[in-house]
Amino acid sequence: MSKLKKREELAKIVAKLKKQGKKVAFANGCFDILHVGHIRFLKAARSKGDVLVLGLNSDSSVRKLKGEGRPLVNQRERAEIMSAFEFVDYIVVFNELTVDKTLQVLLPTYHCKGTDYTVDTVPEKEMAKKFGIKIAIVGDPKDHSTKDIIKTIVEKYR
Repeated sequence: MSKLKKREELAKIVAKLKKQGKKVAFANGCFDILHVGHIRFLKAARSKGDVLVLGLNSDSSVRKLKGEGRPLVNQRERAEIMSAFEFVDYIVVFNELTVDKTLQVLLPTYHCKGTDYTVDTVPEKEMAKKFGIKIAIVGDPKDHSTKDIIKTIVEKYR
């Protein structure tokens, strides 16, 4: 899985890409059970830059964010699935609840968030502002969710 990189290794790659005049878009999430909203979000994020870096929540951070029983798919498998998409150029797994530290290390051109956020509600907005990272709200309306898929599965297959 050559797309999967450690934060420090990826920082060198991003710096080199930016020196070459490339725009680097960064998007993050759990991506536990994939749905069309994820794909639309990531494609829209990729359209902001020449390269898309995906920050993938670690298993422990998914549990903290989503609760016990999540993730349903472990981080190794989620990273492998996400690396199969041609619009994802690099993947970095992070343990924190926000990507502040990852943004500070990578310094991408854009920090892309889904339409369930506004520029003012992005948790990392202060970090982005401090380091000159532009915030982009991308993707389709937030009317798809892994939680809803799980609920539908449970209801249909009790």
